[in-house]
Amino acid sequence: MVREAKGGHNLIMSLLVVRPFGGSDLGWAEALMENFAGRLHARLGEVVDVLACPGFVAEINGERCGIATFREDERSVEVVYIKTTVRHRGVGTALIGQVLDSARGKRVWLVTTNDNLDALRFYQRRGFRLAELRAGAVDETRHRLKPSIPSIGNFGIPVHDEIVLERKVEAPG
Repeated sequence: MVREAKGGHNLIMSLLVVRPFGGSDLGWAEALMENFAGRLHARLGEVVDVLACPGFVAEINGERCGIATFREDERSVEVVYIKTTVRHRGVGTALIGQVLDSARGKRVWLVTTNDNLDALRFYQRRGFRLAELRAGAVDETRHRLKPSIPSIGNFGIPVHDEIVLERKVEAPG
């Protein structure tokens, strides 16, 4: 995918590529998580090693700039982690698009928290719908599994709840 961005009077051509997440990406991905609670994420009452899951890496002009990992079963695909290092360049959209393309005929879903307004906006603009509110789930997870989960999140919002978003992907046909 080729994207164009204007910076001042200069036109910059960028090549955005999405490819499978591989072993050579592990160190880079772990470094991304240093300020994001590490690779063990708690949601739905369990802890998941998000880098032990398959996924995709986005590159712009050969430089890694995003990752999405997922878990899959026969009926659904869960997006367990997505992170980009650049904004407003189509990286997150390309990563989610690749997950959706690989999930034909399945439900794609994910969990976020009540303070993650950027994620709620991002996913809803890409066809995801609110499927479930798990009131108090973060409080319980913080108490039972991961005390390091902050009680105050983005924009100074207290973090209490998990929100499940989903999108059904039509089977090819």
